[in-house]
Amino acid sequence: MALRNFKELLGLTPSGGKKTVMAVAGAGKDSVIDAVLEAVDNGLADAILVGEVDTIRELLKKRDRNAVDFNIVSTTAGQTPAETAVEIIKAGDAHFLMKGMVETTDLLRPVVKKENGLRTGRTISHIAFYQLPFYHKLIVSTDGGICAYPDLAKKRDIVTNAVNALHLLGYDEPKIAVLCCKETVDPNMPETLDAGELKKMGERGEFGKCVVEGPISYDLALSAERARLKRYDCPYSGDFDAVVLPNIHTGNVLGKCWELLPDAFMASYVSGARIPIVLTSRAAPAAERLTCVALASIIASKRNLQE
Repeated sequence: MALRNFKELLGLTPSGGKKTVMAVAGAGKDSVIDAVLEAVDNGLADAILVGEVDTIRELLKKRDRNAVDFNIVSTTAGQTPAETAVEIIKAGDAHFLMKGMVETTDLLRPVVKKENGLRTGRTISHIAFYQLPFYHKLIVSTDGGICAYPDLAKKRDIVTNAVNALHLLGYDEPKIAVLCCKETVDPNMPETLDAGELKKMGERGEFGKCVVEGPISYDLALSAERARLKRYDCPYSGDFDAVVLPNIHTGNVLGKCWELLPDAFMASYVSGARIPIVLTSRAAPAAERLTCVALASIIASKRNLQE
């Protein structure tokens, strides 16, 4: 099953029963509180707000909310808000992590500490789902936000993270395109060598049930008509579920190009740890922030069902 749009994705949000809980690291900021309230009011998740208690209470009061209705936790002495939030997750009181008023590096630092038990051994990577006006279903782009210059080992993890996410969302056999500027392996282009190796790994079943194709160019991955005109024989052209980018610059540029298309929409989370992590851009509209929380909540609940 492939998800055609975000309406179908949001339809996977668990109804009834116990809600997932997000630990919000550094909740004392207007945009963060607004995102949390939107998520809570829409029944997507409950929240534990970590940070300066008086500041958080004041922000809630400004929005005519009673602070006693919210679980507010002061940052533990000697810790950052992210460290305190991770302690909450370790204790089993929250299921995923949300970035508030903290730097991304500070947020991820306690996540990757071995003693905190949130590592999987895989590289942390950014997974972004896009609803595009020219494509017939949601498509994933990875990684345009975390890994700057991934080598083959990190790309293997990036593919694994994407495949695992799609499996959790109900995809039987995700189709992954490893993008390069050409469709043949070229010894002078390391990206094409990596793509060829990732395809072999997929054929050996190292990623589980999926299809990995590469190297393949962007147009041939997303357009069956382009593939036909160029006589490129690939049954998955125009029907891939995810594209893997060679570096963060390509991923960032592609993502921002997609986001500026009319009627385009994006939601993302960080994968590779034992819990999903929500990172939203300062420029992200409210609907995008809400869908990012929904996506992380769905992933967290699906993982809990498997454990």
